Amino acid sequence: MPVRYCHVNPTAKSIVLIGMMGAGKSSVGCCLQRRMKLPVVEIDDIVASKFAMTISEIFAEHGEDQFREAEAEVLRNLKATDQAIIVTGGGIVLGEENMDLLRRLGVVVWLDGDGETLFRRALCTGNRPLLQGENRKNFEEILRTRHPLYAKIAHLRIDTSVLTDEEVAVAILSKVEKHNRPRQSPIPVTAHE
Repeated sequence: MPVRYCHVNPTAKSIVLIGMMGAGKSSVGCCLQRRMKLPVVEIDDIVASKFAMTISEIFAEHGEDQFREAEAEVLRNLKATDQAIIVTGGGIVLGEENMDLLRRLGVVVWLDGDGETLFRRALCTGNRPLLQGENRKNFEEILRTRHPLYAKIAHLRIDTSVLTDEEVAVAILSKVEKHNRPRQSPIPVTAHE
């Protein structure tokens, strides 16, 4: 599929990708980067570099709470004026403050999918600290807990279950364009005599 470049409005906000592990946030972020010529900000990568460890090592040595604190700090340091494609970790929605920060940064796009597809994809990467032992029941519990949080903050939702990463990127750009259009008043404006 040929790459269609998107001309970005300099006053527009970032595209923020949220969703469960296995939804394809990082891969879709790369596709969007090629199309939009914007930098990709991977929250997990920034946290990992702060600790000089992998995410799995951070969870093992410092625990999830310390990881979540570092994740929130990274979000607080991002500027809403710096347009980018922001790729988040699956659990970023667990912090109430994070939810507010994400919405301020830009259009929040929830990459969703059916549970079976998400679980299968998450297992393929092999570096998911919350999926130690390939625990399907644990995955389903995480999904059940996070699903309403994603729904609460997302401006847009894309089901990635049967789409390629490029198709998801095209769908995002189309929906973001519609989302950013000024809304017209349902009542026609008439001149006063």
